[in-house]
Amino acid sequence: MSTVTVLTGPERRRRWTASEKLRIIEESAGGKASVAEVARRHDVHPNLLHLWRRQARAGALAAERGGQGRFVPVAVVAGDGVAAPMESRSGSAIEVVLRNGRVLRLPDGGAPAWVAGLADALEGDPR
Repeated sequence: MSTVTVLTGPERRRRWTASEKLRIIEESAGGKASVAEVARRHDVHPNLLHLWRRQARAGALAAERGGQGRFVPVAVVAGDGVAAPMESRSGSAIEVVLRNGRVLRLPDGGAPAWVAGLADALEGDPR
């Protein structure tokens, strides 16, 4: 007769949301517990926790807004498909060609966080 081993631990490929990762990273960065202790408490490998910490430092790991999709208001206008040059108060504008070929024209002096969020939304980046 053969024996069967039943594994009662977590599933092999778990999916962690960005907010869960950030919560675990904050816990490991508090200094009260080592990375290994925090990883053991959350049943992840310490190497994975180090990877998440590197991603957070690089800005590649951002919190989700309520776990829902993001929408950006868009105005569709009739015409030949070519936008007129944009005039700003200072008379200059920044033109950014995105990876997907879209062109983003912004007034000079736009907030970097706002510009990055707008570019991500227009490129369809799920950050």
